[in-house]
Amino acid sequence: MTLKQLVAVGDNCLDAYLASGLLTVGGNALNVAAQWRRNGWTARYFGAVGEDAEGDMVLSELVGVGLSPDDVERRPGDTAVTLLRDESGERKFLHESFGVGESYMPSPEHYAIIAAADWVHLGTNANRDLVRRMVADRVPFSIDVSTAHLALPLGGVPMLFASGPDDVDVPIEPLLSALRAAGASQVVLTCGRRGSYFDDGSNDIVHAPATLVDVVDTCGAGDSFIATFLAGFRFDGLRASEALHEASIAAAQTCTHLGGFPQRPRPIPDWLPAKYASFIADAQGARP
Repeated sequence: MTLKQLVAVGDNCLDAYLASGLLTVGGNALNVAAQWRRNGWTARYFGAVGEDAEGDMVLSELVGVGLSPDDVERRPGDTAVTLLRDESGERKFLHESFGVGESYMPSPEHYAIIAAADWVHLGTNANRDLVRRMVADRVPFSIDVSTAHLALPLGGVPMLFASGPDDVDVPIEPLLSALRAAGASQVVLTCGRRGSYFDDGSNDIVHAPATLVDVVDTCGAGDSFIATFLAGFRFDGLRASEALHEASIAAAQTCTHLGGFPQRPRPIPDWLPAKYASFIADAQGARP
C-alpha cells in the first residue's frame, strides 16, 4: 500500500486535573495526530503555542509521540489551558482558554504541506477562512465541530464529526439531516453510550454500539474515535460499520487512562494555579 500522509491542524492545550493535581497534553487536533503516529501512520500536526512554559510542555510531549515541534508555531501570548474537575472519570470544565491557537491559520509554507496531504483533520474551533480555502482547493479533509453543530461554514466539507444526543428518546435524524443540508457530504455522529452513526445520504444510516469500559477519564476518547475511523474508513478499506466499530474500541481504550493519548501525567506546577487563581476560586465557590 502506498504510504499515506495524514495531517491534523488546529487546537492543542494543557488539561489540568485540579482534584488529582495532574497535567496532560491534549487538544482535538493534537490528539488525533498523536493517535495516528501511535498506530503507525505517517502524520504531522500543525498548530500554535505561546512563548511560555505551557508551550514548552506541549512541544516536549509532541516529541514523545514522534511529531515534530518544527511544525508548531510559537507566538507571543498564552498557550491554551483547560482547568478540569475530574469526578469519576467525567470532565467538569472550570475554565477553557484557546490561547494563541484560537482560529489558527497556518503560514503559507505550512498550508502548502497541509493541502498536499492525503487527508487533513481540522480540530475543534477551526478557522472559518481555512475551512473555506480547503473546500475551494479541493483538499480532502474532515472537521470536528463537537456540539457547535452549525457554527462553521459546512458547504463542500467532505466529512464532519459531531457530538449528538446520548438520550435514546431524542431522535438523531433531524441533526444528521441538518448537518448534511448545511453542506457536509458525510457525517459521523458520536452519541456517548448510545453509540455512533454514519450518514452519507445514499443508504440507510449506519449505527454501531458503544464499547463499554470502566472509565478512568473520557478526555480524548472522541479524538481517538476520529483518528481510528478516518484511518480505517478512508485508507484501510473498512466499511462504515466496521470503521465505526473499530473507532468505538479505540475510544473505549482511551477512557482507561488519563489524557487523550498515553503519556506520563505531570504534576501541576505551582505557578499554574496561581496564574488562573480567579477562575479556580469562582469555580470552587460555585461547587454544589
